[in-house]
Amino acid sequence: MRRREFITLLGSAAAAAPLAARAQSVPPMIGYLAQAKPEEIAVLVTANRNGLGETGLVEGKDYISEFRSAGGDANLLPGLATELVQRRAAVIVTLDTLAAARAAKAVTTAVPIVFATGADPLRGRLVESLNRPGGNITGISAMNLELGSKWVGLLHELLPAAKRIAILVNIENADVARMMITDTQEAAFSMGLQTEFVFASNEGEIEPALSGLGARSQGLIIQTDVAFRNSEEVAGFAVRGKLPALAAQKDFAKAGGLMSYGSSFVEAQRLAGTYVGRILKGEKPGDLPVQRATKFDFLINLKTAKALGLTIPPTLLARADEVIE
Repeated sequence: MRRREFITLLGSAAAAAPLAARAQSVPPMIGYLAQAKPEEIAVLVTANRNGLGETGLVEGKDYISEFRSAGGDANLLPGLATELVQRRAAVIVTLDTLAAARAAKAVTTAVPIVFATGADPLRGRLVESLNRPGGNITGISAMNLELGSKWVGLLHELLPAAKRIAILVNIENADVARMMITDTQEAAFSMGLQTEFVFASNEGEIEPALSGLGARSQGLIIQTDVAFRNSEEVAGFAVRGKLPALAAQKDFAKAGGLMSYGSSFVEAQRLAGTYVGRILKGEKPGDLPVQRATKFDFLINLKTAKALGLTIPPTLLARADEVIE
């Protein structure tokens, strides 16, 4: 099946309904748009539907779903967003990247859009105001891309003698990459650290990007979307390369990465789902303030620390929300 063809994610009760019955009363359609592959963000769709359930809406009865995936290729997003508009989506939900949200915004000023992104929606030019976004768009900001200085600070506290750190960036998400590079570089400079930027936009580029990095840099920070889509793979490469690594997602530390600090994308999508429900019930997206993450989780993997020959400072252990042993 071609990437641009209709993909149903996690099933839809409406798809099994007799054609005659559906013709009598078709519920509004929610169009899900993602840059990543379906299997990579299935958990986010589930979270969004859980949020919808909290508003009392039931799939198949109160709404149906269609899904469009760019399979990792951001260039396909505008066309896929246009398809959802043409399919008369009642709401478009962007599941993962800033690029997906901007693609949806570019193709319609009429269809409500609800985003969940790790980027600052103001810096990402999604909205002009957080409190009153106006127009047809609102959503949730996980704020993970604004944590560059925090991530650098955690590595610096762990490795006070380090002189150089590396940052793994997905240059395909150009706007996000620029934010990541700017924030981490400024923070590292203020702490007297040199930075090395390496690039990977797909699974096949991760290993070459990290190869030999441990001989040049003493720590690694990983851009949010790269770690989200490839947590276990990136964590494994980092450990084999003797690199203390940090990313935003809990899954990264749980998969064997040394540390994670950030807010939950799953929680962001659950909150986005409650907004979708409110919009389907008649509220205007422009009147719903953009919500920002208020809770951030800090995880340390002591098993990985031992494999890397590191002793975690007591000050870091005391602040950790979870220690994996």
